[in-house]
Amino acid sequence: MKLASLFSGGKDSTYSIHLAKKQGHEIKCLLSVFPKSDESHLLHHSNMHWTNLQSQSMQIPQLTIKSESDETANEIDALEKILIQSMDKYQIEGLVHGGIHSQFQKEKFENLCNKLNLKSIAPLWNCNPLEYMNELISSNFIFIISSVSSDGLDDSWLGKIITKNDISALYGLSQKFGFNLNFEGGEAETFVIDCPI
Repeated sequence: MKLASLFSGGKDSTYSIHLAKKQGHEIKCLLSVFPKSDESHLLHHSNMHWTNLQSQSMQIPQLTIKSESDETANEIDALEKILIQSMDKYQIEGLVHGGIHSQFQKEKFENLCNKLNLKSIAPLWNCNPLEYMNELISSNFIFIISSVSSDGLDDSWLGKIITKNDISALYGLSQKFGFNLNFEGGEAETFVIDCPI
């Protein structure tokens, strides 16, 4: 299937592309919606301006749009515009995204895909957090933590390339402080430096 990928440059969106390609899908383009600020509940904010370098490295064209407000409805409108553009330009049939456990995100993306008669694909949906984090390292995904905003995560994590030992430490901290190990709630943001794709 020809897919567009919602792309933030972080581990989840990048790994979802990797899995979708392994499933035989063709990623025709990356869709990056730049949120107005870091207050967005739907979109990744940190380091979005570097995604063009990842796009070039993966040799997948990128379409971008800026959201005019942090309101979810406005962000969905921006995503709809860029999806329609990708349908016209690349004849996409579906959207792949990196949602893991956020029912809020999943419903928003599925509703939009249904409206546009597109298939919504979420390869990471309901994966086990610890298994997934270890799988990233085993799959040669090299990523850093680019922002932290949770108790238990201090600035010593910033810019750090995450290893299997770090995953164990993060798991312990997530148990102690109650944050999501995958950072899906914005507890931290990641940026992929290198990976098989």
